[in-house]
Amino acid sequence: MRQKRILVVDDEQDLCEILLYNLKAAGYQVEAAYTGETAWKKIVNRQSSNSDSFDLLILDVMMPGMSGFGLAKRLKSEAATSHLPIIFLTAKDTEDDTLRGFGLGADDYVTKPFSVREVVARVKAVLARSQSHTTEESQIAFEGLVLDLSKKTTTVDGESVGLTKTEFELLGLLLRHRGQVFSRQQIFDAIWPEDVVVSDRTVDVNIARMRKKMVLWQLHRQPTRIRLLF
Repeated sequence: MRQKRILVVDDEQDLCEILLYNLKAAGYQVEAAYTGETAWKKIVNRQSSNSDSFDLLILDVMMPGMSGFGLAKRLKSEAATSHLPIIFLTAKDTEDDTLRGFGLGADDYVTKPFSVREVVARVKAVLARSQSHTTEESQIAFEGLVLDLSKKTTTVDGESVGLTKTEFELLGLLLRHRGQVFSRQQIFDAIWPEDVVVSDRTVDVNIARMRKKMVLWQLHRQPTRIRLLF
């Protein structure tokens, strides 16, 4: 079995060196990138050259240029990289920051200062979950509803439902976190790019359109119990 490959992305080079040393000692192949832009290029270059892709990304949130949240959003919006497990490593530990990280599809969230042993343990746990849930990485399913993350398609009891890209991402976010309360701002942060300006009613309109398209499913099954804090 090949060694798992990890990319550590943090603008603190000393911290990267510590993580690289300890993760290599734990048996992983590890690379570092000091900006989000460099990390993106490394990931894309590996895919275009048919090299082994990364199995896990450790992203710092607060970096100059492309932030860790920005990089995660970009990765999750591309079919070829949406499956990559992500651990956020950051000093931002407020509830809103944590919810935003998980809303972007993070698998774990470690705050600074941290124990290196804890980070290694979290890495092992995320990789184990990732390996045992390969089907979940390509699909999100709930009763008769299936979102195919690679093909970007939605079916209800086998029948296709035409969702826009935004509606698809919004439904995926809510299905990944069933029962979790989201404010409008948290949904904005998870779905829309940082440089896009939208009105306060944008979330409402997209949810209304998505629900209208899901009428067929709602007629035959109990609707997903998703609570929205508006």
